[in-house]
Amino acid sequence: MSITDMVQTADWRTEKHVPVIECPDKVSPGELFELKASLGKEVSHPNTTEHHIRWIKILFKPRDSSFVYEIGNFEFTAHGESVNGPDKGPVYTGHSVACFMKSTSPGKIVAMAYCNIHGLWENTRELELS
Repeated sequence: MSITDMVQTADWRTEKHVPVIECPDKVSPGELFELKASLGKEVSHPNTTEHHIRWIKILFKPRDSSFVYEIGNFEFTAHGESVNGPDKGPVYTGHSVACFMKSTSPGKIVAMAYCNIHGLWENTRELELS
């Protein structure tokens, strides 16, 4: 079994576990741009002690390369836990991240998210250079 056998995909507009990737479609080579990845843009995902998103990872695969590059790994660690019990805590994280990147090659941005109950999900978006 490979990792591709474990990853689920769907349309983020109807499936709450699929990361949404927001960035320009086209950038100049070497131009720094903002990249956002989130869950729940159209269909809300719970953030409870029992059911939550643990992390979002962003990768980039240049079109002319066999290798993938990790842009960022973002962990979410506050889901309402407390000594008073599940969902009694004062802090809940959201499932949204933002970072900046630049590339000298067109390629594919990959966002992966892990739900503690429903497993590993991904979405991709092409990045073109002008």
